[in-house]
Amino acid sequence: MDASVDAAVGGIAADRLRSIIERVERLEEERKALSGDVKDIFTEAKSAGFDVKVIRQIIRQRKQEPSEVEEQETLLDIYRRALGM
Repeated sequence: MDASVDAAVGGIAADRLRSIIERVERLEEERKALSGDVKDIFTEAKSAGFDVKVIRQIIRQRKQEPSEVEEQETLLDIYRRALGM
């Protein structure tokens, strides 16, 4: 079989396609490993007596802009007062 036909089957560069797929597969494996590491850290936090739900909430808030967090806190306070909490 001609090398040029093998490299570009049906107009697709097979080597390039294989490279892309393999890179995605490697990243998915890394993500899986990192996810396991994060789970281990939350397990450690829980065994140290920390509330994991609260830690997750703090992590979410730290990703937000300070103005967004302030707006959410204000609305939460308003809603609580409206409910007599």
